[in-house]
Amino acid sequence: AGVGAGPGAAMATVPGPVSGPSADPGPGAGVGAGAGGKRRAHGMLQLYYGLPEAGGRQLHPADIDGANFMPEVYLNKLRSECTLAELMDSETEMVKHIRSLDSDMQTLVYENYNKFISATDTIRKMKNDFRKMEDEMDCLASNMAAITEFSARISHTLQDQHQQITKLSGVHTLLRKLQFLFELPARLSKCVELGAYGQAVRYYSKARSVLLQYQHMPSFQGIHGDCQGIMAGLAQRLRVQFRDGGSSAKELAECVELLLCLEEPAAELCDEFLSQAGSRLCGQLSVLEGDVGGEGGGGQPHGDVLDFIDRGCNGFVSDACLVIASYQDLFVQRLASSGPELGAMASAKLVAFVREVMARYFSLVEARVGAERGVTDNSLLVRGLDRFHRRLQAVVKLLPAAGLGPLATGIVVRAAADRLHRYLQALRGFLAECLTDLRQSLATPRPLGKDGSGLADLLATLSSAILNQLKAVLASVHLFVAKDITFSNKPYFKGQFCSQGVREGLVVGFIQHLCQTAGQFCETGGERSATPPGLLLLLSRLCLDYETSTVSYILTLTDEQFLGQDHSPVTPVTVLCAGARESAQRLLNHYVKVQGLNVSQMLRKSVETRDWINTIEPRNVRAVMKRVVEDITSIDLQVGLLYEEGVRKAHSSDSSKRTFSVYSNSRQQSRYTPSYTPSAPMDTNLLSNIQKLFSERIDIFSPVEFNKVSVLTGIIKISLKTFLECVRLRSFGRYGLQQIQVDCQYLQLYLWRFASDENLVHFLLDEIVGSTAHRCLDPVTMEQSVIEVICERG
Repeated sequence: AGVGAGPGAAMATVPGPVSGPSADPGPGAGVGAGAGGKRRAHGMLQLYYGLPEAGGRQLHPADIDGANFMPEVYLNKLRSECTLAELMDSETEMVKHIRSLDSDMQTLVYENYNKFISATDTIRKMKNDFRKMEDEMDCLASNMAAITEFSARISHTLQDQHQQITKLSGVHTLLRKLQFLFELPARLSKCVELGAYGQAVRYYSKARSVLLQYQHMPSFQGIHGDCQGIMAGLAQRLRVQFRDGGSSAKELAECVELLLCLEEPAAELCDEFLSQAGSRLCGQLSVLEGDVGGEGGGGQPHGDVLDFIDRGCNGFVSDACLVIASYQDLFVQRLASSGPELGAMASAKLVAFVREVMARYFSLVEARVGAERGVTDNSLLVRGLDRFHRRLQAVVKLLPAAGLGPLATGIVVRAAADRLHRYLQALRGFLAECLTDLRQSLATPRPLGKDGSGLADLLATLSSAILNQLKAVLASVHLFVAKDITFSNKPYFKGQFCSQGVREGLVVGFIQHLCQTAGQFCETGGERSATPPGLLLLLSRLCLDYETSTVSYILTLTDEQFLGQDHSPVTPVTVLCAGARESAQRLLNHYVKVQGLNVSQMLRKSVETRDWINTIEPRNVRAVMKRVVEDITSIDLQVGLLYEEGVRKAHSSDSSKRTFSVYSNSRQQSRYTPSYTPSAPMDTNLLSNIQKLFSERIDIFSPVEFNKVSVLTGIIKISLKTFLECVRLRSFGRYGLQQIQVDCQYLQLYLWRFASDENLVHFLLDEIVGSTAHRCLDPVTMEQSVIEVICERG
């Protein structure tokens, strides 16, 4: 393959694409063709199938890939433009190009050989098949022509008899109808005898319009009368079957459908169906009334409330659902298809009937729920109400127009409110029992050495018992809003029940009742006047604990358990705490008053029952003063069990050594002065009154603080003030004055340590001695050393 063979071979095969937009080929025009093997193969296919080239390329005789390629021109151009080396390179590239084209052509032939062979066989087979098809089509065309000719011949032959045949066919149809009418009474009787009531009604319905149209004719009149008699008897049988309670639902539906087809009054059928259903349902309600306790409700209910609800739901509610569904299938849907007025009439009758029987059932359920007076276990009641509410939803879905949903929810709501009221009453009763037990415990004498921490233990027991009982009640009430209870998602239980019912009605109501009950012990007169002082002290501490922590804890616990969505106003914690603190203050004030009056009673009797003018010279401290100190010490121990010590003013070093000689010395000077005049006592009284003006005023019954020192100070003030007033009402002799000196010195030795301010004790005792001196007929005081000896010996 030389240089001269290359262009000829390339021209004999297929032209390749031009390497650029210029038609002037250079020495390397065939060099780029080796990289475009796919384009060359495409060009060869175009040449083979005679397809035009894409794009309008300019033709040139020197273009080796063009259709007008001329080898001589191409060679001359190469020789004139290329050097020898370039010519040798062109030859080499041309040889490569020729070999590549030969290889591509062989590949195309090998790849498409089998396809060409298969296409040739297919074309040959198609030619044979088309020959057979042409023969069959010729045969079909000849057959169709023969059929057409034969049909035309038959139509021509029967053209004269066509009208006669049509007329005879109509007469035959009419005769068959007349035969059906004449045989209709016999057929109806046969169907009635065999029990084929549906077939009989269909026969009669088919012929009824014809019989009504021609009933004026004698022959048809007889047939019509016989048919009416037979169908009247059939209607009577159907009514008997309709009234039979043992019929199945399918038989009952068929019976109602046949009666409606026989044009029986729809309203009468509705009333009769509802009357029979009502008698069955009322029988079940009578059984439930017996379970409640009779019509009057005076008897005891049988079984628990959950069992009652189950019997009602499984019996009465299930039958009511069946009655509603059956009635809707039998009457409402069928009559609605006949006309909207009939459907509305049937629906109205059903709604009135269901409301009547369900109102009676609701009253029984409410009466049975109200009979649950126990508050120990609330789970059965809540489960029963949940089952009642859940099963009633079926009736509500079947008949929304009856409006039973709000009525059923109302029963549950009233039952929940009633339970809250009963739980509140139970908490009040429990509180009363705790207070009764507490009074008994306080009244029971304790062995010596066993009452050291008695009040603290009683307070802890009472507080824990009340708190545990309240927690148990909240746990029982929480069953109403449990997640598995269907009615818990109702708006009432999400809002008002939690906020107003549980928080305000139950918890806040009980806390307020507790404070009010505790405060009632401060009232004078009646049984409350005999309240033990220890109970007053204990209740005051209980109310104070509620104010500091318990109220906040209880309300926080309630809010966590009952997350209500109601935004109605509630009682703030601060208001309840203020009420508890007020009750604690009243109780503690009353405790101080009672204990002060008890001590004062001893002092008053000791002053009033003694002859102070003719008394003997004092040698000992009176026993009543020792008793007063013992009682004050006992009260100090009692109060110290429940309250903190408190703050005292700084004591002087000689608090227990103070003497009472101010007023007595002034009286002695006035008596033993040689220049004694009546005006001297007046000067002494004036001096005493002037001193009182500059002394602090003592409020005897001022409110006490919540600590031991303040409580003891209040009791001491009341006791000494009573002692002072009793002294002012008596007259004293010399030894009477000296006895009062000894008694006051003894009280001074011990009482100053209990008071918040020792000066207060000093002042009151000074007043007592001074008043005694003023009321003394012979005011001669005892030596201080003698008084101290007597007090130390006492």
